[in-house]
Amino acid sequence: MLNLLEKHRCFNGHQEIYSHGSFSNKCKMQFALYTPDKNENIPVLYFLSGITCTEQNFIQKSGYQKFASEHEIAVVVPDTSPRGKGIPDSESYKLGWGAGFYLNATEDPWSLNYNMYDYITNELPQIIGLNFQFSKSKIGIFGHSMGGGGAIQCALKNQLYKSVSAFSPICSIHQSEFAKEARQQYLNDNYDNLNLYDPLFLIEKTKKKFEQIIIDVGLDDEFFNDLYIDDFQDLCKKNNQNLTLNKHEGFDHGYFFIQSFIEKHIKYHASFLNNF
Repeated sequence: MLNLLEKHRCFNGHQEIYSHGSFSNKCKMQFALYTPDKNENIPVLYFLSGITCTEQNFIQKSGYQKFASEHEIAVVVPDTSPRGKGIPDSESYKLGWGAGFYLNATEDPWSLNYNMYDYITNELPQIIGLNFQFSKSKIGIFGHSMGGGGAIQCALKNQLYKSVSAFSPICSIHQSEFAKEARQQYLNDNYDNLNLYDPLFLIEKTKKKFEQIIIDVGLDDEFFNDLYIDDFQDLCKKNNQNLTLNKHEGFDHGYFFIQSFIEKHIKYHASFLNNF
């Protein structure tokens, strides 16, 4: 059952926060939803946030609501992990609460609750489909950093998603220092399991092709070398996947960067999905 926690008028629509019990993560989860006034059979876009975030960061800092309203697209923003009493956590910000990495953990004590891949690709879309009148076929996904990599790996493996883009995505869970603790603790560094969530591996193995994948990244991003975006570009070219990679002088890894280019991403997804 969905519980409405917050509802705020925003442009020609509403920003809402919901909670619900999750069968994937065995805990209460929250997600944000922007619903334009005209909302029947409109496209749905999922945004996956980065490390340390909740569903609140993107909705408060990116300014996306103006463009979601203009282009009449619903935007769903889940939390980045399970959290709450009894849910395993870590003192490291790269592990535990706020760092679910959009995968299904296989190792104790994480495996009971940290099933964010199933939550994002199966449970949450079911909840949205059952409770709202949005399109069930015009669905896209995008994200930032951990969530950018998450969006790409989810999109490459699931027919549900028709469009995909990312801001500063972590393109290799195998190699990124950001993901070191996650791959060790959640997956015990198991090579085959890591492959399931690694965009560099998946872009070579998938038969699914997108009209294009869009990535924006700042050239002053302090984590640029740990994202492996250039490697992803090389593999997209090798495997005939059209990639639009935009590198921006002077921009770093944070939300000021996202705010600067969010309009372009929303407009792309809305245009593509409406014509799908």
